[in-house]
Amino acid sequence: MKPFKFKEFTVHQERCAMKIGTDGVLLGAWTSVEHNPYNVLDIGSGTGILSLMIAQRSHADQIEAIEIDDDAFEQCVENFENSPWADRLFCFHASLLEYIEAVHEKFDLIICNPPFYTEDYKTKDSARDLARFSDAMPLEHIIFAVINFLSEKGKFSIVLPYKDEQKYIEEASLIDLFPNRILRVRGNEKSDIKRSLIEFSYSESPIKISELIIETERHHYTEDYINLTKDFYLKM
Repeated sequence: MKPFKFKEFTVHQERCAMKIGTDGVLLGAWTSVEHNPYNVLDIGSGTGILSLMIAQRSHADQIEAIEIDDDAFEQCVENFENSPWADRLFCFHASLLEYIEAVHEKFDLIICNPPFYTEDYKTKDSARDLARFSDAMPLEHIIFAVINFLSEKGKFSIVLPYKDEQKYIEEASLIDLFPNRILRVRGNEKSDIKRSLIEFSYSESPIKISELIIETERHHYTEDYINLTKDFYLKM
């Protein structure tokens, strides 16, 4: 499998169960870094794409990623080491709960592209199942991590199926996390909203809700999508 080349870095993904997809690129491009985070935590890094995008977009001194799968961890480390920001990027081979027990630090930005699939079926590929199915990283565990790790002025950014948006906002509110920005994503003008990108903080404010349509037709991208991703995709 050929590596995925972005404008400022390259991502190898042949050993990762979950390949680079639109969800991760959108989250990496949309997440706010205007509060100049000193340190960043990427929960369930996979290839490391989110950490790499935040490294390109910000001056964060320390970007830490957690990955439980052996092959994905090794690939993430390789991608970090081969990037222009190797001195700022670190990947830990651990489960989320192991990391919570071991690390006692606050982060100014937490990002997560979690597994969504809660269907009852599984494939014969255990690594792909681990990456795809939310029993590997329940959303409740992610909220628990945010309680432990988010700094007072920090932001937490996540991408979810649109159908889970309200439920997750309600769960987050139980620990006084409030949505400040929401981006709802459609594949095209006629398709249903599929994804919600949500940015939380401990500060309650009027929610800025916007919508993004990716394509006008197959492989013809909207101006909004191009503007959001043009710093990364080679052909944008």
